[in-house]
Parts: sequence; structure tokens; C-alpha cells
Amino acid sequence: MSENSKPGVWEGFKSFLMRGNVIDLAVAVVIGAAFTNIVNAVVKGVINPVVGAFGTQDLDKYSYCLQSPCTPAHGGKEAEGIQIMWGTVLSSALTFLITAAVVYFLMVLPMSRYLSRLAARREAKYGTPEVPVSELDVLKDIRDELVAARIARGESAPNGPAAPGATADGAPPEGPGTPPEGPAGGQGPTKG
Repeated sequence: MSENSKPGVWEGFKSFLMRGNVIDLAVAVVIGAAFTNIVNAVVKGVINPVVGAFGTQDLDKYSYCLQSPCTPAHGGKEAEGIQIMWGTVLSSALTFLITAAVVYFLMVLPMSRYLSRLAARREAKYGTPEVPVSELDVLKDIRDELVAARIARGESAPNGPAAPGATADGAPPEGPGTPPEGPAGGQGPTKG
């Protein structure tokens, strides 16, 4: 190839940007960021106050002291002791579960119900949908058709019963209309 036939850096960059999946990915990131704000607002504005009604909204203050004395750092001082901040872990786990529940019940569940109703309408409008056929089913059909064609030609089926009129060795009987075996008949070497 000559130097002129190679695509340049600019053409490669343009083709990369014009691919459909890059644009779809960019749209998904933007929509995801906007949806994250909605989920966070629902969690902070609705769910956390409901949880706070039964306990506290700030679980970060709960901890366990492994080595006394446990004093948190204030005003540039170092903390003393070894403190396990299990409240922070619990808070993060609850936030994750609440966020996942909000996403599932507000987005995933309604969308799956909508899509199933849409599929049911299409099925009712256009009739029964085609049943997907696997490759194995297609190969079985081809095998069955080849066996049926061999039997119709008078040959024996592979690993099966001989075709009607076939001899014991599976070859069709020679008769007045049967070409002789050999190079002229295309069957192989002649019998000697």
C-alpha cells in the first residue's frame, strides 16, 4: 500500500466519532448523570427522613473502640486509639440498598411492564411471533431430509435399515437399468 492510501489520523478520529455506539454511550452517560441527581434527591428528600423518623439520619457517628481511649481528631489534633467506624459502612450499605430500590421500583419495574405490554400488543396485532429456531434444530432437519432423499433414491440410510430393494451390503441391486460399477459409471474401480 502506498502512503496516500492509508487513512490519516483525522479520518480515523472522524470515523471513531461517527460510530453509533460512541454516540449512544455519550447519551447514556449524560442521562445517567441526570438520573443520578434525581435518585439522590429522592433518597435525601424522602427516604432518609423516613428512616430518620425511626432512628437517626447520621449513622456516621456510630463506632466501636478497639483500643482505649478513643477520641476523634479536632482542631489539628491526632485521634487517639483505634476506632472502627461501623456506622459509616452501615450508612453506605443502606444508601446503596435504598438507591437500588428506588432505581428498581421507579425505573426498571415500570419499564419492563411497559415493554411486556408493548410486546403483547405487537403479538396480538401481528399474530403469534415466530418461534426462534436453534442451529441444532436446523441441522436435524437437514439430516432428516438427506436421509429421506437417500431412501427415495434407493440407498440405505446411515446406521439404519436398508432402503427398499437394497442388497444386504447396502448397495442397490444391479439390474438391466443399473449402470455398471467402474470408471465409466463413476463408482470406483471395476470388479475383477
